[in-house]
Amino acid sequence: MLTDWRLAATAILFCCAVLFTCIETSAQQIPKEIAARTEIYGIPSLTISDQQFLNGDSNGKAVTVGGEFRIAQGSGRLPVVVLMHGSSGVGAGMDGWVRHFNGMGISTFVIDGFSGRGLTATGPNQALLGRLNLIVDIYHSLEILAKHPRVDPERIVLMGFSRGGQATLYASLDRFNKLWNKSGVQFAAYIPFYPDCSTGYLTDTEVAARPIRIFHGTPDDYNPVASCKAYAARLQEARRDVVLTEYPDSAHGFDAGLIGNNTVVEATGSQTVRHCTIREGEGGVLMNASTQAPFSYKDACVELGPHVGGNPTTALEARKAVSDFLQALFKLS
Repeated sequence: MLTDWRLAATAILFCCAVLFTCIETSAQQIPKEIAARTEIYGIPSLTISDQQFLNGDSNGKAVTVGGEFRIAQGSGRLPVVVLMHGSSGVGAGMDGWVRHFNGMGISTFVIDGFSGRGLTATGPNQALLGRLNLIVDIYHSLEILAKHPRVDPERIVLMGFSRGGQATLYASLDRFNKLWNKSGVQFAAYIPFYPDCSTGYLTDTEVAARPIRIFHGTPDDYNPVASCKAYAARLQEARRDVVLTEYPDSAHGFDAGLIGNNTVVEATGSQTVRHCTIREGEGGVLMNASTQAPFSYKDACVELGPHVGGNPTTALEARKAVSDFLQALFKLS
């Protein structure tokens, strides 16, 4: 017969075994789309004009923007998708992409380029922030990720939406990388969603030797697809690896269909440069091609009231296309 202390010890060991089994079972039941760890970063950056950016002038206002790094379940160095928001900041749709990528075993790094600058949105007044600032934020985020022990620096992809899609597209330029990317690494690919392609930069067909995959909607009247098709054609003529996928019946922000936002509405008061043609001029000045004067958001070509809204069918098609692309690029099993 067991003595009292042996009985107590046996009971404790039994309870510990049950507890560890429950913990292990519980861990195994955590959905894959739930990140194993979340880290919050202050990203040192700058607020500068587009002209300063184009001239490599870093004499701007120092600012700290935010980054949320969700490390996917898995071990060792994992691939990462860096996500850059549009003119409305980090919205509800971003989390759907984050959870989807985490579920694939891909970590995510979401940049908030607005809050640290005291902004919530730029849609009604795009002049509040030079568009190229977001590229500075992106490159500084890449510096953080390139040194992280849980990141494979050869498998970091950049993906952005609208204003963030424009930043994603042009972050691929060799010239911009040389001027501003101090990380020592390059993105493995660039995935812009419905970017604005109305601005032409000097040497803008000289891009990184990495894939560029653009996703756009045919009826988009915020950032019309026509200028992106023209830019993609120039890149293809220069033998760059670029593919533009165009979806019918898909307004600006069509991937909002992934979270049930399926109604297309007018973005009342939001500015669009859909009828502007902007070119980089001498000294890094962005010029209105029609007036041959420096571009301003007060120009006659700037209009209001574009439409936004999701399309669940094409949103799913686009998510599958992105997933298939990343599966192959990252060599995921």
